[in-house]
Amino acid sequence: MSIQNVSIIGLGKLGASMLAGMASRGLNVIGVDVNKNAVDAINSGREPVQETNLGDMIAAHQPRIRATLDVHDAVENSDISFVIVPTPSDERGAFSLQYARYAFKSLGQALKKKNRYHVIVLTSTVLPGATRHGLLPILEAESGKKCGPDFGLCYNPEFIALGSVIRDFLNPDFYLLGEFDPRSGDALEEIHHRVSQNNAPVKRMSLENAEIAKISVNSFVTMKISFANMLAEFCEKVPGGDVDVVSDALGMDKRIGRKYLTGGFGFGGPCFPRDNVALNFMGDQLGVDSRLLKTNDDYNRGLSRRYVEKLQPHLPRGANVAVLGLAYKPLSHVIEESPGVYLCRALSEAGYRVVGHDALAAPYAETALKMSALVTDNLDEALRDADVVLVTTTDKPYLALTPEQLLKGKTQITVVDFWRALKPLARDPRIRYLPIGICTSSEIDGQLKALWASP
Repeated sequence: MSIQNVSIIGLGKLGASMLAGMASRGLNVIGVDVNKNAVDAINSGREPVQETNLGDMIAAHQPRIRATLDVHDAVENSDISFVIVPTPSDERGAFSLQYARYAFKSLGQALKKKNRYHVIVLTSTVLPGATRHGLLPILEAESGKKCGPDFGLCYNPEFIALGSVIRDFLNPDFYLLGEFDPRSGDALEEIHHRVSQNNAPVKRMSLENAEIAKISVNSFVTMKISFANMLAEFCEKVPGGDVDVVSDALGMDKRIGRKYLTGGFGFGGPCFPRDNVALNFMGDQLGVDSRLLKTNDDYNRGLSRRYVEKLQPHLPRGANVAVLGLAYKPLSHVIEESPGVYLCRALSEAGYRVVGHDALAAPYAETALKMSALVTDNLDEALRDADVVLVTTTDKPYLALTPEQLLKGKTQITVVDFWRALKPLARDPRIRYLPIGICTSSEIDGQLKALWASP
């Protein structure tokens, strides 16, 4: 089965990026969305959402791209459909299938009218059992057909980061392919080999194993991040301690690796926190002891308050504090579960006057922090009255900060650097530089001596 025509159901950040990426690799792609503005943007050669290089790629490959509001049109004129709709967390911490059920109902009705074999691929993140037991019955009921002989079904989540979705989609570490049967898996693997720029391997397995693998990857990564943050605190308590030196050594061990081992601040965003919570929910439902996941989530959510408590001896009472970086990661406008936003709230509750800055995320953070902090997209404005500056992300404007920018005519200022990216500032006597994860106290040595001194 040689496939040339594909369809994408859902034109959000991932769906629109997949559409552009597949078209760039020579496939004809039909995008589907319930939002007419998104459909019109695609058909006009514009990006429907903000994402790096998305608009340029859609414009460059416009002859192979079109969009529609009609699922039937997309299914009839393609051989495989990728479903990328929201699966938001519900009050239990599980992933809701509300939008996926709606999409699968429409897809089933479209399959009923189609005489050729067609593969449905769920890309949205779901929990184990959801594809087979929550969504497949809808396809069969609406189409009157049987999965296997009449149509195919796969679960195929992506491992991407906002801000680099297209690059990550075209150059993954591997493709995770959960298949109902070999026929549907063969069709999807063909697409992956066609799309991949780096000849990424395809790991095929059952639907349920793929569902477990997807959410386990993110949960494991969050535990690695939390371990690195704990390690950073250890290093602050040991004379000469430096978390980067220690992490570089740990990363040399092939069992561990260096990625996500840079201690500094907590994890956030639309995936990591909720995936951790959702896997713990599944553990509770299945009788699996998943306390490790809950402990990790509790540890991460408590980081901002612990940092405020730790920094209070260095922060004058009622000080003006500038928090630089409100998105959950650099070069992003997303503030969902953002450590920077949580830090602003914790500082405000502790009695400090807080100004938050982020060039991209300011409009969104302003609403989230309206009772806790002033928010600006002007860096000079954020620094003007600051007694203390906390650098929470490594956006380029922060890395280029000079003593003159920070001081603004003041005789002294304190800079707390969560990622140790501004070390040259320590050479300026007017700047009290406090790098997270590095020991800066001369009193620490006495604690160690007391611990090991002979009785």
